[in-house]
Amino acid sequence: MEAHNFRELNVWQLARGLVKDIYGLTARFSASERFGLTSQLRRATVSVPSNIAEGSGRSDKDFVRFLAISLSSAYEVETQLILACDLQFVHQAEVEKLIANVQEIQRMIYGLQRKLTRGFLHSLWLPLPILSRTFGRYGIFLLTSFFFPPN
Repeated sequence: MEAHNFRELNVWQLARGLVKDIYGLTARFSASERFGLTSQLRRATVSVPSNIAEGSGRSDKDFVRFLAISLSSAYEVETQLILACDLQFVHQAEVEKLIANVQEIQRMIYGLQRKLTRGFLHSLWLPLPILSRTFGRYGIFLLTSFFFPPN
């Protein structure tokens, strides 16, 4: 298990900046949206860096799981930004800029997941060709499902 200082992760820093941007954006939404899209968008956005931070203090396997939650929240933010545009709460150009930031965060989370997963799989003491001959393709799938269960 490698210790990860979440404050040093570029993806956490970008996600933190996104939270500031979203709070600024939603402050301009109408008061009637305070408990609707405003609340939903803020919670989803805060979830992105929060799950990165929480997962960073755990094992690599758990960190990958928390990154998956963070990635899901980032997709939720992207959807809610599109809805805010559809509902004409914000201008399309402003939303496109924020969505580009969200998509960059999504790519970075995915890359970090791959890096951690690759490191974990490389730490297995049996090389993949031996596992493949022993268990076959379906057996490898079952083994990886055991180590990385679906949510």
